[in-house]
Amino acid sequence: MTELTIPAHAQWAAVRDRARAAAPEAFADDGPANLIDGEWRAVGTAATQTTPVDGTTLGTMLKVDPGTAQDAVRRSARAHREWGSVDLDERRRRVSAAIDAMEGARDDLALLLAWEIGKPWKAACADVDRCLEGGRWYVEQIEGMLARDTDGRPANRVPLEGPVSNIASWNYPMSVLVHAELVQLLAGNAVVAKTPTQGGAVCLTVAHALMVREGLPVTLLSGDGSSLSDALIRSPEIGALAFVGGRSNGGKVAAQLADTGKRHMLEQEGLNTFGIWEFSDWETLSGLLKKGFEYAKQRCTAYPRFVVQRELVDAFLATYLPVVQGIRFGHPLASADGELPALDFGPLISAAKAKELDDSVHEALRHGAIPLYRSGLEGGEFLPDQDTSAYHAPVTLLAPPGASRLMHEEPFGPIDSITVVDTEAELLAQMNASNGALVASIACDDTDAAARMAEQVQAFKVGINKLRSRGDKDEPFGGRGASWKGAFVGGELLVHAVTVGPEGESLFGNFPGYQRYPEV
Repeated sequence: MTELTIPAHAQWAAVRDRARAAAPEAFADDGPANLIDGEWRAVGTAATQTTPVDGTTLGTMLKVDPGTAQDAVRRSARAHREWGSVDLDERRRRVSAAIDAMEGARDDLALLLAWEIGKPWKAACADVDRCLEGGRWYVEQIEGMLARDTDGRPANRVPLEGPVSNIASWNYPMSVLVHAELVQLLAGNAVVAKTPTQGGAVCLTVAHALMVREGLPVTLLSGDGSSLSDALIRSPEIGALAFVGGRSNGGKVAAQLADTGKRHMLEQEGLNTFGIWEFSDWETLSGLLKKGFEYAKQRCTAYPRFVVQRELVDAFLATYLPVVQGIRFGHPLASADGELPALDFGPLISAAKAKELDDSVHEALRHGAIPLYRSGLEGGEFLPDQDTSAYHAPVTLLAPPGASRLMHEEPFGPIDSITVVDTEAELLAQMNASNGALVASIACDDTDAAARMAEQVQAFKVGINKLRSRGDKDEPFGGRGASWKGAFVGGELLVHAVTVGPEGESLFGNFPGYQRYPEV
C-alpha cells in the first residue's frame, strides 16, 4: 500500500504562513489578535489551540476578559450608529469588495478550515463558496428586501438600534457565521462575532481582516462563552443576538434574554429523522444515504435517526449497509498521489467528542440496542503513526432503548440508529421523539400520503423522497419545538430579523405563545 503524505502547499506551516502574509496586521506573536473598533489588538490570555486532524499545535488564541468584551461592544455601538447612516449603495460596494477579497483567498480559507476543524477539502471549499455566493446574492437582492414589510407591503426598513451579536458553533464558520454577518452589514448593522472556542480562529481572522480593510464595522472576539455572555448577550447596546449551538447552551442563552426584549434567532439542534414507509426506490435512497454522511454528520441538518416500517427493514438494510461500509474517512489532507483526497469525513471536532460518542454507543448497547455495523479506525486513511484520537468510524445501532441518549439526542457524529415500527401512528411518534427538529424526511412511493404525514412531523422542513437542508439565499430556515427560538431566517426573513419595519408588524418565528410559519 502506498504511504500517504500531505502535499507541500497543504502542510500546516505553509498554510499558516500564507494566512499571516495575507493579513499580517491581524496576528500577534503566536496566533490571531482580537478585532476591536477596527483595530487588531494583542489583548487577552493565551490559550493553546490544537487541530483534531492529528494533534498538531496550531498556535494560540487570545481570550479576552468580560471588561474588554464590554468595551468592544460599546465601541461597536458607536460604529453601528455611523454605519446606519451610510448610503445603501456604498454598503453594497464595500460588502462586494470584501467578498471579492475573500474570493481571492478562497483556497487558503478552505485549507484553514481543514486544519482547524477537520473538514475534508471538498466540504471546506463548499463552506467558503456558499458564504461568498450567498453574500453576492444578498448584495443583488437587499434593496428590494429593505423596501417590503413582513407581508410584502411597501415599507422602509431601517437598522436595529444596536449591533448584532453573533455566537455560532464551530462547524460552519464561513457559510453560517460570516454569511450572516455580511447580510447584517448590508442591512445597516454593525456586527460583533465571537470566535468559536473549539476551532476556526485563523480562518475567521483572515476573513475579518479582509472585511475591515473595506471599511466594514466588524468586531471579532475570542473567549469563553460563559465569561463573555453578559457582554455579548445582555449588553443594552446589543440590538439582536444570532446564536447557533446545542439545546443546553441555547436554553441558557434564552434565559439570559428573557427580560431584555432583544431580537433573537436561536438555533438549538434537533434529532432530525428519516422515516421509511411503503417505499421501493432504493437506488435513489442509496444516494441520499451516502450524502448524509458528509462531514461525519457534524451538521445541524444531519440525519442520524431512521424510522423504518417493519415490512421494509430487510430491503432498507440491503441498501443502507453497503453505503455505510463504503464510507471513506481519515486525514482530510493526506493522499498517495499529491492530490487532496475525496473523503466523506475526517476527524470529529475533538478527542473528547469521539469519547463521548463511544460512551453513548456503549450506553445504548448496555440497555439492549443491537449493533448492526461497527467499523474500526483500521478502515480509515491515515498518515503513519498519526494521532487518531479525534476520529470515530461509523456505527449503526438497531432499536436503541428509550433510556439511551441516542433515542432522544442528536449525536453530532457518524452514529446512526434505526427504529422499527408497524403503523403510521408509530412512525410519526418515533419521528417526533425529540420535541422538535430543524429538518426531517419521509421516503414513500405515495407522495400524497407522504405529504399528509409530513404535516404531523414536528420539523421546520420535511422532505419527501429527498433530504432537506439549511438552504441558501431565499429559502427560509427555522425550527419547531425546542430546536429553535425566535425569528426565522433565510432570504427576506433574515433581513427582516435584523431590521425594523412598520410599527406593529410581526416577524415569522418560533416565539413563546405565538407561532407564525412561512411556506417552506
